[in-house]
Amino acid sequence: MQSITRHIITGVLTVIPLLVTVWIVWFVVDMLIWLGRPATFALSGVLRPTLPDVADLLLAGWFQSSLALVLVLIFLFILGKVANAVVGRRLLNTVDRVVEAVPLARTIYSATQTLIRSLGGDGSPTGQRVVLIEFPSENMRAVGIVTRIFPASETQPELAAVYVPTTPNPTSGFVEIVPTSRLVWLDWTKNDAMAFIVSGGSMTPENLPINWITDVGPRITPSDARVASARSPEPQTER
Repeated sequence: MQSITRHIITGVLTVIPLLVTVWIVWFVVDMLIWLGRPATFALSGVLRPTLPDVADLLLAGWFQSSLALVLVLIFLFILGKVANAVVGRRLLNTVDRVVEAVPLARTIYSATQTLIRSLGGDGSPTGQRVVLIEFPSENMRAVGIVTRIFPASETQPELAAVYVPTTPNPTSGFVEIVPTSRLVWLDWTKNDAMAFIVSGGSMTPENLPINWITDVGPRITPSDARVASARSPEPQTER
């Protein structure tokens, strides 16, 4: 009985990475199909007066999904091509200015754009800001990405805003503000960090060097500032 249980557990652990991969790919493909589906309806409407049979084919379940996916991929390719050109950059700057004129949209757009740029990159190690952060407790470490550095002042040390993605969906996570002296800086690329997080830690190359700095320096606390504790105040005993 123990042998059967062990084999079942081994089989489950073997299939989990495949299921996670299929789930993520399916989610992305389904989202792209959803984005491209309106274009298939529009194309079908244009062709219906002259080619009704073709219009009906475009709305067939599997064909419509495939066509929607292809149309979105073509659109994204053209959009990326235009964005990399000088004219495209000017157009994007114009879009940025228009969105920034709308109060609520400006906040959401700017925050999302900054996060995507922080998580993006070409995979090169130069200038990457992948760190280990004390999270969720002092005796544990989590992989995070530094999104901003706050310079030191007379009343506080140098601080860093660190985005800590969750597994297996790195688009959700936590933002922690900590002194840079409390961080362990890694020589990982952002692609390495994303692969590590999505795979639950199983996709990090064994020979990937980690600059684990044991001496992180003194833990600076502003002398003029009060330190707030998240712990509840201890109950006072009656006398």
